[in-house]
Amino acid sequence: MNLSTPLSRTLLVAAVALSAQAAMAQQQLVPAQSEVQFTARQMGVPLDGHFSKFSAQVAFDPAKLATSKITFTVDTGSATLGSRETDAELPKPAWFNVPKFPQAQFESSSIKALGGGKFEVAGKLTIKGNTQNVVVPVALAQSGATTTATGTLPIKRLAFKIGENEWADTSMVADDVTVKFKLALTGVPKL
Repeated sequence: MNLSTPLSRTLLVAAVALSAQAAMAQQQLVPAQSEVQFTARQMGVPLDGHFSKFSAQVAFDPAKLATSKITFTVDTGSATLGSRETDAELPKPAWFNVPKFPQAQFESSSIKALGGGKFEVAGKLTIKGNTQNVVVPVALAQSGATTTATGTLPIKRLAFKIGENEWADTSMVADDVTVKFKLALTGVPKL
């Protein structure tokens, strides 16, 4: 290919851009090696739970953070605290209202490198139709073809109307909830 012509240069740039997009599009979540947990407090006692169904659409390149994008979706109906009685309450309107809001979603708006495999991912978190701006600290570690992203995000459940009516009383169930995640991804470029 003669790179001296404008058309040839344009085609080369387009081919490189498509190649980069294809590489980022091949990034996949490995659900069996991933987890999303949460901890709430009821009358001062920690309650640990998790979500068993979630997905991610990742286009992340540590060398191109401005064009990197992460969308993470959780099926709210997959929440469990390990108790049949409590688990029966979580899908109801006062808590996750699963029939009306079957999914919670995080969508990144910017990613900032902090060094040493650490990043700040800013974006919008939507739960039960309520959206809040959040900044998620994320640490990345690579082992072979797998990149593991871990982080902890504190949220205020009442900002998302989780636990309404009589459950809005924070002396019964604390407003603070901690969400922890470990996401195994394949196809992420070398850090």
